[in-house]
Amino acid sequence: MAVELVDLSVPITTGMPVYPGDPEVAVSSAITVADAGVNVQRLHLGSQSGTHVDAPFHIDDAYPRLDEVPLDRFTGSAVVMDVRGLPPRTAIPVEALPDGLGPGTVLLIATGWSEHWGTDAYLAHPYPSPETAEAIIASGVLTVGIDALSVDRTPDVGDDDFSLDAHRVLCGAGAVIAENLRSLDRLVEAQALGHRIEVFLFPLALDADGAPVRAVARISP
Repeated sequence: MAVELVDLSVPITTGMPVYPGDPEVAVSSAITVADAGVNVQRLHLGSQSGTHVDAPFHIDDAYPRLDEVPLDRFTGSAVVMDVRGLPPRTAIPVEALPDGLGPGTVLLIATGWSEHWGTDAYLAHPYPSPETAEAIIASGVLTVGIDALSVDRTPDVGDDDFSLDAHRVLCGAGAVIAENLRSLDRLVEAQALGHRIEVFLFPLALDADGAPVRAVARISP
């Protein structure tokens, strides 16, 4: 087979879904060809908008900011954990973790929830239990991605029942987290066929808690 590139990112568009309480996204024209000879867009969005990565600083002022995280933490060979079919708001157990995890590996959690993008159901995604997050860190993995809004339970709008338990475990160990991925079903298929999967999650160069990424996977024989 030829090398295949898979876009794992959601488009950044006006009114796109955001985590409850985060800044709304707006994309508009700032300068036009008709007026000035060039097109320039104006962007209004939060650091956690769309497909993005969390730096450890996201949950603690004492932890590294995005620009302090080594670049190699945003790329690596990927192992996909296929937990598609779990009921809404299910805590993913330790037993679901796949073989092959280790230092330098990127763990991608395929919940199948990206199919609910843009609907209220997107908030009701499965998420790793704190024990699963601890086992991920114990395996040596420091890069985790998920095709859902968060690695923790997301509350409904107006609901205060949420936690950051998995964030605290992962970020507390210096890990980075990619959220709002999509197309992980293609990677599940490729992994089942024994193909190699590499993933690239490089964020914007911001001194911040996180930033949008153009997440891309490379599948090769």
